[in-house]
Amino acid sequence: MGAEPKAADRPEVTIVLPTYNEAGNIARLLHEIHGALRMPHEMIVVDDDSPDGTWRIAAEAGVPGTRVERRTGERGLAGAIARGIDLARGDIVVWMDCDFSMPPGKIPALLDAIGAGADIAVGSRYAAGGRDARPFVRAFTSIVINHMARRLLGIHVTDLDSGFMAVKKQVFKTIPFKRTGHGEYCIALIYNAHRCGFKVVETGYECTDRTTGESKTNASLFVFIKHGLQYLGMVLGLRFARLPCAPANRIDRS
Repeated sequence: MGAEPKAADRPEVTIVLPTYNEAGNIARLLHEIHGALRMPHEMIVVDDDSPDGTWRIAAEAGVPGTRVERRTGERGLAGAIARGIDLARGDIVVWMDCDFSMPPGKIPALLDAIGAGADIAVGSRYAAGGRDARPFVRAFTSIVINHMARRLLGIHVTDLDSGFMAVKKQVFKTIPFKRTGHGEYCIALIYNAHRCGFKVVETGYECTDRTTGESKTNASLFVFIKHGLQYLGMVLGLRFARLPCAPANRIDRS
């Protein structure tokens, strides 16, 4: 029999779970994450005051190490993740969607990559072992956005808007976290970290479509085109922006 999962007062890793109307998923997700981890950890559910009571179900799930932050008057994916990072006590912060499109069983692989020397480990749909199994419109739009961003930014990372990541918390002392928008924060974080000399690696995973609950992004073609244009504007801004880190403080990984 293997060792019991550990949740501790001083966790090594914090899992941030941004939620909105995930009542059908959150309890199972918390249990599966807790079962997948063998290091001291905490889980922070940042819920945008879900009408379906996601925040209440998370609080009553009885999973060790779980904290619930119920935001009222605020909504948005990037802002919820940012709030979780602010509250995190672990030296490593992981975040993911809460609809089982991102498998909890892949979290240890991200943490192993950090343990092997990475500053940021990106769960990737396009790296070896990865696959995007969502409906065509969503999968195709993500491919286009990532191809465009890679070409404009000149970066090796294949899944720039992944949203499934493990990051050393110290990275946020250098790289500002974009607190608005949907996936723009992810592109900005990865690109700025790369430019500042942090080591970014990818671990493949299979992304599937949700089975229950409400997506923070409507799956219509119009909405994805709108987001794509927002991404384009943000990417162009990044391409010509000044480094967020002072040259004297850059980390040489060569």
